[in-house]
Amino acid sequence: MEKKKQSNFLTRLNILFLIIFILFSVLIIQLGVIQILNGKEFRADIERTNLETIKVPTPRGKIYDRNYHVIADNQPSKAITYTPAKGTTAEQRLLVAKNLSELINVVPKGENPEMYFDKELTERDLKEYWYLLNKEKATNRLSVKKRANMDNGEQYNATLELITEEDISSFTIKDKEIIRIKKELDKAMELNRHIIKSEGVTKEEYAKVAENMAMVPGVNVELDWNRTYPYGSTIKSLLGTVTSHREGIPADKKEYFLSLGYSFNDRVGKSGLEQQYESILRGRKQQIGYKTNRQGDIIETKVVVEGQRGKDLILSIDMELQQTVDRIIIEELRKIIKKYPHDNRHMTEALAVVIEPKTGELLAVSGQHYNREKDTFENVAYKTIYEQHIPGSAVKGATVLAGLQSGVVVQGETFYDKPMKIKGTPEKSSYTNSTLGWLNEIDALKESSNIYMFNIALRMGGEYNYQYNMPVTFNMDAFQEMRNYFYQFGLGVETGVDFPNEATGYKGTDPVAGNLMDFAIGQYDTYTTMQLAQYVSTIANDGLRVKPHFLKEVRNPNTSDETIGSVYKNMNTEAINRIEMDLVNIKRVQEGFRRVFQEPHGTAFAEFHDKKYNAVGKTGTAENEFEGDYTENLTLISYAPMENPEVALAIVVPHAGQGEHVNAIIGERILDAYFDMK
Repeated sequence: MEKKKQSNFLTRLNILFLIIFILFSVLIIQLGVIQILNGKEFRADIERTNLETIKVPTPRGKIYDRNYHVIADNQPSKAITYTPAKGTTAEQRLLVAKNLSELINVVPKGENPEMYFDKELTERDLKEYWYLLNKEKATNRLSVKKRANMDNGEQYNATLELITEEDISSFTIKDKEIIRIKKELDKAMELNRHIIKSEGVTKEEYAKVAENMAMVPGVNVELDWNRTYPYGSTIKSLLGTVTSHREGIPADKKEYFLSLGYSFNDRVGKSGLEQQYESILRGRKQQIGYKTNRQGDIIETKVVVEGQRGKDLILSIDMELQQTVDRIIIEELRKIIKKYPHDNRHMTEALAVVIEPKTGELLAVSGQHYNREKDTFENVAYKTIYEQHIPGSAVKGATVLAGLQSGVVVQGETFYDKPMKIKGTPEKSSYTNSTLGWLNEIDALKESSNIYMFNIALRMGGEYNYQYNMPVTFNMDAFQEMRNYFYQFGLGVETGVDFPNEATGYKGTDPVAGNLMDFAIGQYDTYTTMQLAQYVSTIANDGLRVKPHFLKEVRNPNTSDETIGSVYKNMNTEAINRIEMDLVNIKRVQEGFRRVFQEPHGTAFAEFHDKKYNAVGKTGTAENEFEGDYTENLTLISYAPMENPEVALAIVVPHAGQGEHVNAIIGERILDAYFDMK
């Protein structure tokens, strides 16, 4: 019996050993498979790292005038940045914010902290901070039953709604400072550099952060840049502005800029030439590669692509001439307003465009606004492109050419200049109750005859048998026909100038005979000063219309501030159209312009008849009601020399009460200055 029991025990023990042996054998075989067959794969998985790339912005390109004087530059400035590691949690950001609040001050100098934080922080910002400090307590306020039917985002929002005003009412200034920093940190995307503070960073703040970066993971100190303007406000309104880091990319164009590799707080041109040439000025970002392990820790960094500041713009503007034009306008405006303060109570500004007619290069673009309250002048050069005015007789050259080319008048045809009247409408004349006698189209320009232009308008409408105080035949299609001729000069359409969102003028909407007569003398539709400059340039060019442009060339950036970089691109003259008019007709208008400036009874004879540079052009005076008072818009278009023109200009002085030819005087002084500078 004992032997039998012992035998069974040994049998069971052997079976147990056999099972253990088999299990160990299987384990050893499995380990062998892992090490021998799959060892490399598993080892690679353990050692696997990720390579992420971040892009660091570089300074914008500079802007120069045609003589390579810097007019928009970059000034280095201190900045504090944050680049969060992969997988950074809200709690980790909060800790960084707490520590960073001991090193920097986020309230701008001179601002009241309470008012600043009330402006910068929302109720949600405060609730999110309270939630992080009281996570368990906040979560328990939302019942399990309600939580069951919500996803994580819905649960979070519902929990925030349960946080009361009482909960967040006890936050101190220090708490709010932490919240403000945390809010900025939250804007940063993983492994993407985000600027926390770039304005007003003190030496002490910069040093403190640099010495304590271990306690604020991801925070760094760097050199940033700010735009500076050596010529102050001169053409500043044309250069435009750049967004701040806090503004970043415009919200309405977020997807567009992100698709081009911008980050949320990258600065971009938001107006003027800064906006127009953003793609050239922005530069190439430096790309830094970050190697991270499976835990998200950064184990290696290296520069993948070297950064390069933006390319430089060389403008066609001549800053010496520009400053001279600004000064002339200010002096003449101040003089005429001071001489007739009541009559000129609505006169506040003058606009001027100086252009090379053959190339379209803009040499000076000026707008000066008189601030009566401060007795100072403000630069509003952008109004030459955006603000439209009734031009008056300056457009009569286009009217004469429309008449000649359409065949409703022929070269040398005369009309007797005396008052006209269509039945049921007020009488119209060239001047008050004036009679200028018989005039052909050339002398009609010289003496600024309205009657000649009225006859062209009526004939284009189908009326060839006009009689005083009688109804007229009129085809309203004449409006579009007349405008089509004007469009060829750039009047009423885009000039193509390289500037965002240019205005094209207002078009009247009542197509009756009397209004077309007013249109023909520049008393109906409105135009910008830039359009008038293109119009007179087209006449100077024997009918070739070219685009006006600010950009002359693009240069590669140069590391040395002493020299300019190599040419990247030249801006060539771009023709838009050649007007569909016989050259002989254009020559007739050019001769009319010559007589305006150089023969007695010409409306600008007093200012230009003795000039050696042989200027030609046309003046304009348009009736313009303003705030219930009668005012006049004074205009001037001109080019010189008459043969082989090298400069053209357009001037608009709105809302004059007593102008004394201030338009012609400004034009005379500008052309004198231009040829003196040569």
